[in-house]
Amino acid sequence: MTSSTAGAPTMYPAVLYRDAQAAIRLLTEAFGFTQEAVYEGEGGTVVHAELSYGNGRVMLGSKGHGGAFDEAMGDAGPTGVYVVVEDTDTHYARARAAGVEILMPPTDQDHGSRDYMARDGEGNVWSFGTYVPGASS
Repeated sequence: MTSSTAGAPTMYPAVLYRDAQAAIRLLTEAFGFTQEAVYEGEGGTVVHAELSYGNGRVMLGSKGHGGAFDEAMGDAGPTGVYVVVEDTDTHYARARAAGVEILMPPTDQDHGSRDYMARDGEGNVWSFGTYVPGASS
């Protein structure tokens, strides 16, 4: 890694949506993500967007806008994304209050994490919990 990328995450999930604008609203309002960048094409399609949570980011865009990634993804999905949160119960309460479909309420896991799962409006599963992959116990 160069000094400009030191400390930055090295993996970024990328998700395509039929209605990327609605996905951005859900992820920011219900899950507390921060909108970092949104590049729109014709008719309000989202060519590329980046939303952050902690030091992680997810990239997303509109299905059907063209380009190699859009073609490669085809009708792929849904996908699953795991996000580390400090307080699972507080995060869950925010999502539930926003009307998000909850698949699993906050649950203590055998490996020591406390997680919950939710589904966004296009079927993608978002898991939130206290487990930090790769961190020492």
